[in-house]
Amino acid sequence: MTNDPAEQAILTLVMARGPDKSICPTEAARALAGHPPDEKWRSSLSPIRLAAQRLAKAGKIQILRKGKPVAPEDARGVIRLRLAPESSNE
Repeated sequence: MTNDPAEQAILTLVMARGPDKSICPTEAARALAGHPPDEKWRSSLSPIRLAAQRLAKAGKIQILRKGKPVAPEDARGVIRLRLAPESSNE
């Protein structure tokens, strides 16, 4: 696993959700911001999106746009994250 807290938050959530389900980046941002949830999670959203790009480039997750995988550099607007098919076997 990674030492980056944003990457850890994403991986923890997508692994818990399973290979056929996805998460919203805001879920990871809220997890990263801690409890109780407040508006601090919004400042975690940019680091989460950057971490998602790194994880996608490493082949650990997929970034989805309109339900279809997209290249990390093409991830714009509303996205979702899921475990990469190869990662679900590890």
